[in-house]
Amino acid sequence: MKALLQRVRHARVEVAGEVVGAIDQGLLVLIGVEREDDQARADKLLHKLLNYRVFADAEGRMNRSLQDVGGGLLLVSQFTLAADTRSGLRPSFSSAAPPSQGEALYDYLLAQARRQHPQVACGRFGAEMQVHLQNDGPVTFLLES
Repeated sequence: MKALLQRVRHARVEVAGEVVGAIDQGLLVLIGVEREDDQARADKLLHKLLNYRVFADAEGRMNRSLQDVGGGLLLVSQFTLAADTRSGLRPSFSSAAPPSQGEALYDYLLAQARRQHPQVACGRFGAEMQVHLQNDGPVTFLLES
């Protein structure tokens, strides 16, 4: 699984003009699911998302996690993160999970996140979404499990 996490001051996801998920301070995470991914990889990724130290401590160093600051977590499925862009001028999606597998693992990750963290919002799998955010820093990391 791939996760592009962005530390945000606020973020929201809209589908057809309706807000389907929103957070204030926290992490907006775009999730890409690949063919070899499974629940164990999703669990490992969630652990990293909740504990990755990207928020500033009293000295201004990135020493605090999402759980430390009590921030929101906004999970958005992002099929294009699974693209192979190493050659040519068009992305290849041969390593991306088929939609049924991708949705099942995204739903699993979301359910586990809601069990482990009090503020979790989400986009809508497979929908045409508009994502609005104010990146804080900017701070952006690509995590893989």
